[in-house]
Amino acid sequence: MDKGKIVALEDRIPKLKEQRRKKANKRLIILLSLFFTMIAAVAYTQSPLSHIKTITVKGNVVYSTDEIIKASGLSIGSNIWDVRKEKIKSKLKKLSEIENANVKIKWPNTVAIEVKEHRRIAYLKRENQYIPVMENGKILSNKKTGIIPSTSPILFQFKEGKVLDEMIKGLDTLPTEILNSISEIHYTPKKTDKYHISLYMNDGFEVSATLRTFSEKMIHYPSIVSQLDPNKKGIIDLEVGSFFKAFETEVEDQEVENNKGEG
Repeated sequence: MDKGKIVALEDRIPKLKEQRRKKANKRLIILLSLFFTMIAAVAYTQSPLSHIKTITVKGNVVYSTDEIIKASGLSIGSNIWDVRKEKIKSKLKKLSEIENANVKIKWPNTVAIEVKEHRRIAYLKRENQYIPVMENGKILSNKKTGIIPSTSPILFQFKEGKVLDEMIKGLDTLPTEILNSISEIHYTPKKTDKYHISLYMNDGFEVSATLRTFSEKMIHYPSIVSQLDPNKKGIIDLEVGSFFKAFETEVEDQEVENNKGEG
């Protein structure tokens, strides 16, 4: 029995040696891989390949690509290892019209910036200037322009305060197609309603409304207009119920069904 054990052990010795050799080779390969990876990394960081060659910007409409890059603090030629994503995001979000930002590094030498801007929901008319008002309620006095805006409603007679805040809040809840159909909104308070407004629509109709119920009633505007003769313009009164008054001398009242199943 002892000889059997000795023979078995002798038979195993070559196998054990082979296993040890394989393990040693595996360790050597791993160590060499790590060594050459470190050498490559060091060489990369010291070479021009590690310098930013391209900066891409997506999602910007209000701000130019150059403005975004300048605000980020990035520059062509700086080391890509110095890019701090969270710090750049924080810088970009300080811009009044940036809601969010994302920064990605695309190796070997590209930085990709993607921003989401706040909507310009309206413009305030001040003398001959138009001041952007953002969906978050910010008024950008430093971005005023003398060019008549064509993409958002223009607000007349509004001042900073509760009424304007209510107006912006109401506009922000409207679907884009309805918001885009509004040309002008005039603040026209009455003795009985300090929140009264008059809207002038791109399709030629006028809307009389109150900010107290503006958003919940205005959402039905497409349904209301579909019941009217497009060739007969007038005032759609949404203050109490929904009524239409033609612009003709002979006032013609028409009650319009407010179909709450449509919007």
